[in-house]
Amino acid sequence: MRIPRVNGTAWLLVTALLAYGSSTGVAMARARPAVASGYLPGPVTSPARTPGPVTPASTNIRVGEGQVDEVGPGGSLTYPGVTSCLTVTIRLQGGGMVGAHASLFQVPWEYRSDRILAAVKQRIGGRGVRAVEVRGAVGAWDPSYFAKAIESYPEGAQVPVPTEPDPDGLARVVADGLDVPRGKVTVEDLPDGDQTVR
Repeated sequence: MRIPRVNGTAWLLVTALLAYGSSTGVAMARARPAVASGYLPGPVTSPARTPGPVTPASTNIRVGEGQVDEVGPGGSLTYPGVTSCLTVTIRLQGGGMVGAHASLFQVPWEYRSDRILAAVKQRIGGRGVRAVEVRGAVGAWDPSYFAKAIESYPEGAQVPVPTEPDPDGLARVVADGLDVPRGKVTVEDLPDGDQTVR
């Protein structure tokens, strides 16, 4: 087999990454396909992946605004700075959790609100869902933001603004977006900073 020539810096970087991965025994992956940004049209697509946790059980995963990630059984998810955001935590039947941090306004290069549920559903794959917990600034969110992000409205268009909290509407939209029974989704108004879910 012929090994391609690689410049010294690139070769050192590749070697260091391979050594780190083999020494820790940890494979790390985050759900951030190229179409995560609202700047690109079309549905969320990425290569198929084998479902299952990619981190040790004792790990705490930080899920920033617009991101989707997961942790194995016994691990925890931390959502930083939840003040105008919603978090969606999916508790899987086999243990572990998939988490999404839905941002009211898109963070560059991350999922915007109308694409994040599709990314979560793709991440879950065929695994069973035990429960879905939606927490955060419930009163700041119109349920339609999961179908049409604020950024997708043209300039001068009327963007829906919630006049009162709609936890039932949010639960219904999340259940539909994840294709789970409505009874598995709970909604809690909790807009006060970092959230850690165990």
